[in-house]
Amino acid sequence: MSRPVIALSVGDAAGIGPEIAVRVLSDRTLVSSADIRLYGPESIICEAVRRFAPSISPEIVNTASLAFREITPGKRSASAGKAAYDTIVRATKDVIAGNADAIVTCPVNKAAINESGIPFTGHTELIAELCGTRNFAMMQSAGNLRIIFVTTHIALKDVAAHVTRERIAEVARLVAEAARAEGVEHPRIAVAGLNPHAGENGHMGTEDETIVKPAIAGLTAEGMAVSGPYPSDTLFIDAIRNSFDGIVAMYHDQGHIPFKMLAFNCGVNSTMGLPIIRTSVDHGTAFEIAWRGTADTGSLKAALTTAIKRANAKRKRHS
Repeated sequence: MSRPVIALSVGDAAGIGPEIAVRVLSDRTLVSSADIRLYGPESIICEAVRRFAPSISPEIVNTASLAFREITPGKRSASAGKAAYDTIVRATKDVIAGNADAIVTCPVNKAAINESGIPFTGHTELIAELCGTRNFAMMQSAGNLRIIFVTTHIALKDVAAHVTRERIAEVARLVAEAARAEGVEHPRIAVAGLNPHAGENGHMGTEDETIVKPAIAGLTAEGMAVSGPYPSDTLFIDAIRNSFDGIVAMYHDQGHIPFKMLAFNCGVNSTMGLPIIRTSVDHGTAFEIAWRGTADTGSLKAALTTAIKRANAKRKRHS
């Protein structure tokens, strides 16, 4: 079986994406397991190679005419935002068309893309839209730690209105599917409460009683090993989280804060429910250290390794 092809988007040109993308290709073990193509402005990628990885000769898919002289490293710009957006679109469409087996994304700056005149809430939502997928979810993972989100990039004041029985069930099934794909035969799923103390039996909000608990009961009736709701201030301690193969978080920071404290340098962001494989680093553009050659490549290595593993598994299933 031939090696999988990975479309690696370099992200925002003014951030750390280009440098970690080229530096990670110096890992011989990684590059021997897949054909990794770099997607982004060719001028930017070539400059990153010259500075940080002169020994490599990567395959480049040019997605924008942005030149290095047109950006200021570490400074947000609409031009870099537009180039990053165009790169995501091109790489995603190539995977959808079967020209690559998976897309892996380096970080972009949401404000920069919006300032270019393109409404943008995140990689997750854009790639799902390009795939024509309505039922999808963001998952953060590192080894046996998997956190999936009922809601993601919306204001905190809007979260409760988007937490429904159907949505909780949907994401719980997706994280269970992800665990099974990684060899967990009977995944155990924990569901976080929406309110402090998981609502304290209705005394700190009623949603956990009227929405979360019925959703859990429905999943249990299907035969899934799902329990909760658990107060999120204790759910992520070792003794509790290690009892589960997946955790359902109700909103962005409820899951992201503990995950990044536990696995910042090796975390992988995946979009579940798509017809294609998509993984990403679990950090931002880090403008403050961009183009210095000091950014940690651990999360990108983990994202690429995960994408390659899933691509091989998918090829094996379809062979």
